[in-house]
Amino acid sequence: MDEKKAFLQIKNLNVEYVTKEETVHAVNGVSFKLEKGKVLGLVGETGAGKTTIARAILRVLQEPPAVLKEGEILLAGKNLLELPEEKICHVRGKKITMIFQDPMTSLNPVMSVGSQIAEVIALHNKISKNEVRKKAEEMLETVGIPAERYDEFPHQFSGGMKQRVVIAIALACNPALLLADEPTTALDVTIQAQVLELMKKLNRENNTTTILITHDLGVVAEMCDEVAIVYAGEIVESGSLEDVFENPSHPYTVGLFGALPKIREDVEWLSPIEGMPPDPTDLPKGCKFHPRCPKATEQCRSCQPDLKEITQGHKCRCHFAEEKEGSGCPN
Repeated sequence: MDEKKAFLQIKNLNVEYVTKEETVHAVNGVSFKLEKGKVLGLVGETGAGKTTIARAILRVLQEPPAVLKEGEILLAGKNLLELPEEKICHVRGKKITMIFQDPMTSLNPVMSVGSQIAEVIALHNKISKNEVRKKAEEMLETVGIPAERYDEFPHQFSGGMKQRVVIAIALACNPALLLADEPTTALDVTIQAQVLELMKKLNRENNTTTILITHDLGVVAEMCDEVAIVYAGEIVESGSLEDVFENPSHPYTVGLFGALPKIREDVEWLSPIEGMPPDPTDLPKGCKFHPRCPKATEQCRSCQPDLKEITQGHKCRCHFAEEKEGSGCPN
């Protein structure tokens, strides 16, 4: 992608959580670019570093213990990491917003849902109280909640409705960048489909650039233009939705697809990835995936592979990605 077209650029992002006892290497040299209006899916197991990437972009990492060791986060060419806190406060909530993972804990239980939406609007817009309320009511209607429920409290809403309120808060100021951290994980399948359809509609109407964090490859297929597979704080494969789904090239990506049930295939057992993700306080040398890779070699155990381009726009972090097209692992 041409850098001039990139709306969001992450360059060599490194984040650690440092305590007296240990250092957690949460994000290790992550880089990617995203065009305006596109949706990127960040996919990986729990603890891979996906949420830390999103929190670093929003500048809401708890410091300490979080330490942003290195990197640049460029939004429309401006490095967010160089902005003082008073300026980033004007960016956060207006230009960049985040849908946090659990709607149950994202809302203030002693404030009405309408006032929580209105708080964001009032903070970033110089308009009257009546106009603030009117805009907050419009946002409720936009996410499918009657404006009459403005003065009700979170405990009066179902899980799916709470998530709609959280989305309304995130989109109240028409952000340029939306970070959605597993926005449908706590919802049943029917409500999940409604929330995803709502997010797609708002993305189309507002041309909002979106980073969607999820474990669910079905959600990625439904929502995303581009995909980045994250493992042990690194991007191990990235590309367009078609690249990654039709030609998975890293053994970890192949393993993720192998663990999915397929309607058209009659198999007795799925093929799960053996083992567990590595301890982020003691990451293995060489390729971080080699302890779980059935075809790892001595080269994998001793030498860290680079994220290299195997076809135009399709990148893979594997020594053997070019040797066996379409599998990313050695013969």
